[in-house]
Amino acid sequence: MTAAATVTGSGEQEVRRSTRSGAVGLLGAAVNGLLGFVLTVVIVRGLGPAASGAMFTAIGVVAIVGVLCCAGADTALVWALPRRTPGRDGDAARLLPVALVPALLFTVAVAAAGVALSGALAPVLFDPGTNEGDDLLRLAFAGLPFVVTMTVLLAAVRAVRPVAALVAVQYVLVPAARPALVATALLAGAGVSVAFAGWLAPVALAVLVCVALLVRPLGLASPAALRPAPTDWRLFWGFALPRAASATIDASSMWLTVLLTAALAGQAEAGVIGAVGRYALAGLLVMQGLRVAVAPQLSRLLGQGRTAEAAAVYRRITAVIIGLSWPGYLMLAVFAPGFLRLFGAAFTTGDTAMVVLAGAMLVNSGTGIVQTLLLMSGSSGRHLMAAATGLLLNVGLALVLIPPYGALGAAVAWTVGIVAENVLATVAARRAVGVPLVTRAVLRTAALAAAATAVLAGTGAAVAGRDVAGLFLTLGVAALLAAGLLLHPRVRRWARTTVPSLLGRSPR
Repeated sequence: MTAAATVTGSGEQEVRRSTRSGAVGLLGAAVNGLLGFVLTVVIVRGLGPAASGAMFTAIGVVAIVGVLCCAGADTALVWALPRRTPGRDGDAARLLPVALVPALLFTVAVAAAGVALSGALAPVLFDPGTNEGDDLLRLAFAGLPFVVTMTVLLAAVRAVRPVAALVAVQYVLVPAARPALVATALLAGAGVSVAFAGWLAPVALAVLVCVALLVRPLGLASPAALRPAPTDWRLFWGFALPRAASATIDASSMWLTVLLTAALAGQAEAGVIGAVGRYALAGLLVMQGLRVAVAPQLSRLLGQGRTAEAAAVYRRITAVIIGLSWPGYLMLAVFAPGFLRLFGAAFTTGDTAMVVLAGAMLVNSGTGIVQTLLLMSGSSGRHLMAAATGLLLNVGLALVLIPPYGALGAAVAWTVGIVAENVLATVAARRAVGVPLVTRAVLRTAALAAAATAVLAGTGAAVAGRDVAGLFLTLGVAALLAAGLLLHPRVRRWARTTVPSLLGRSPR
């Protein structure tokens, strides 16, 4: 066998491996998205726009400050652990204290300061009539050490365990417990603070499950395995610190928008942009599910200098993301009033903001997992530059646009930041990897997904309007068309030959 044939065969195996992992990640993303939608419905239906805006604000504090306190340690573990030797005699476990100890010390300090200052911070983040603002902030800061521990341990699970383990904890256990506990609190007549405590509670259980999942693959039963070498600190935090800033920017994009809207336009407008943002980010669960599945694989390939194979994995995953995400975002844009009416009539004022954000997410999903590719190449500094540029544009425009336009102004500012960050990250990833990232196959997938959805959604809107009736008519027609395709002999033959090969088996 020639060297070229060996590389080609290896590349096909890596693409199949990414597809198998991606299928599990997609299943987890679907479950997570459904449970996240249920949670949002429970919050907005149970609390209304103003009180749900207060709870979204508290969740935003946890999201933003929690990622900041992680200091990039979670992504650094995903990057570093696949390049180490696991097991009792390996050198992988010693990265765990390197990641956890500094992050937790910093988090405890931030949490203590936040609890002490909650009385002063509450009037800044919440409307004057919000009675439970102090309690919400105290709970948010008190829960930070548990949230950070969970995040870092989940990253370790992601790096050393099959993706199903991560999916079980992060995409099923935690998101399933949250709506159940929040709904129980609201049905019992409790206020927003108790409901928020229900949102926080599953984190402690997730920490215990993660520890149990890491004992065997990292050899944690041996104390010697946890003793870091001096070089571990420099190498690990040399990657992690630039990522700390960009991770905070990435994770806080929605919640920063909610907080700015609450401060500049009021709690009700914050509740509207929070609901709109939930829909916009729901489509990214496809990308998130695939990203968590293949990030360790990309790190391993790039660490071994196998850039062509890493690019092949990226292209396959990006085509899948476009094929699955673009129809959803085009539907969000066309039927924005119908989607928002499911939250309540008060939220339909955000329909134009939904259209704007749907356009931004077409760009975001269209670039696929380019930011993961950039990070797993070790270029955390370049990723920080892209994220910081997007943040500056977002905040600068938000300060100008939110006071006069409310949720719509927030959506426009957020959109500009998203587009700028993704364009810059794509250019940086192309330079870091050194091979083309976009092929005709990816472009064909985008054109087909956009054209088919535009025809279907446009017809549904023309017949029944853009509200709930048009939305459900279009979804029903789409379901019938999908069922018809599955019954077609040619489609069944394609599935019998293609799906087994992607799963690493011989066609039947």
